[in-house]
Amino acid sequence: VLDATSLSWGTRVKGFIACFALGCLFSLLGSCLLWVPKKRLLLFAVFYTLGNIASIGSTFFLMGPMKQLKRMFEPTRLIATVVMLLCLILTLCSAFWWRKEGLALLFCILQFFALAWYSISFIPYAR
Repeated sequence: VLDATSLSWGTRVKGFIACFALGCLFSLLGSCLLWVPKKRLLLFAVFYTLGNIASIGSTFFLMGPMKQLKRMFEPTRLIATVVMLLCLILTLCSAFWWRKEGLALLFCILQFFALAWYSISFIPYAR
């Protein structure tokens, strides 16, 4: 089973690059949609969040999903992970269910800082 599901290093790097590029494209598209006359903040919030999810998902290719999930929820970065995931979920909830543009923008800003905090938690001695 392990041999059938493991990817070669070259395939992992290609998957990482493709997923990360897709995340950057979604974030850039979200920024461009800020100029659309109606629902611009909601479109920005959705595409920015999807871009962050794709960027985080790209690391699954490098480490493997289970190892990455275990590292995400280690005690040293548990709070940063929970805050980041909560901001991602609340951004999408404010865009789709609550339909509050200001709240979606606030959660996007919080999402940015939470993702920065989460990313810094992987740097040794930066915690």
